[in-house]
Amino acid sequence: MPAPSHPYADICPCGGAQYQQCCQPFHQGDLPPSPEQLMRSRYSAYVLGLEAYLLATWHPSTRPEKLDLDEEPKAKWLGLSVNHAESDGDRGVVSFVARYKVGGRAYRLAEHSRFVREDGRWFYVDGDVAE
Repeated sequence: MPAPSHPYADICPCGGAQYQQCCQPFHQGDLPPSPEQLMRSRYSAYVLGLEAYLLATWHPSTRPEKLDLDEEPKAKWLGLSVNHAESDGDRGVVSFVARYKVGGRAYRLAEHSRFVREDGRWFYVDGDVAE
């Protein structure tokens, strides 16, 4: 999957290192080694509008048909904070807060996400969103 042009030469959208060393390799086909890395790469994919990556890393049992990332008004993603991440065998969880704006109004998405590893590959399954 070709990398989109973006303003993230210095820092990855997920807050990690440079995009080229952080999430870009996953967006181009490398497998994230942990639920946290998968979640971070999925956050970056939301920022960059990489719907195909998001769908490919979503477990088939819970994956929607499409995401409508181009729907107006678009979310402007502002930042990510990972509060907790752990894995035990082929299951993992990540708790995070993602900040974004829609139409000038700020929002926080706080989620406790569940992940599963199948055939050596991590997938996002679902999550509980805090109110």
